[in-house]
Amino acid sequence: MENIDIGNKVKKYREAKGWSSRELAKQADITPSMLSQIERGLANPSIQTLKILAKTLDVPTFSFFLEEVNTGDLIVRSGQRKKMIIGNLSYELLSSDFTGNLATAIMNVPPNTSSSEKLLEHKGEEVAFIVEGKIKVYLGEEEYLLEAGDSVKIPANLKHKWENNFTQQAVVLFSVTPPVF
Repeated sequence: MENIDIGNKVKKYREAKGWSSRELAKQADITPSMLSQIERGLANPSIQTLKILAKTLDVPTFSFFLEEVNTGDLIVRSGQRKKMIIGNLSYELLSSDFTGNLATAIMNVPPNTSSSEKLLEHKGEEVAFIVEGKIKVYLGEEEYLLEAGDSVKIPANLKHKWENNFTQQAVVLFSVTPPVF
């Protein structure tokens, strides 16, 4: 909630309609000075005032409470990826962070290594795409060989593990929701 600026949103919606602050104040039946204070962040409107402003501006009331997104924070440059090493595996986070409902990463699996000793499960659903090399994936009791270009969907809570018994590194691009590691 720290990135929410209700007054700024009121001002943006007002300007999008091409209205002056006096016009909005008149239509919403509030004083121009109160509207000015709200837009400048000097006064917090009551819920009732927000409902009236929303109706007047023809926007949903909840739109005033949506957090602002700094779109620059959504970009991840190739040389600035967050990197994690867990056991023998290295991960490069392609998502900007672990917030939200989805994370995407590249998993590098060196030759003759495994993601774990035993099959593991997590609450998230996962889709993986083999970018380079080949790798075995264990899904429950079954074992599958995946090669570059192959993909797999792993449902939530299905026990699984990755194993590279080959001479070439395997590179796996995967997305998981919710973002868990």
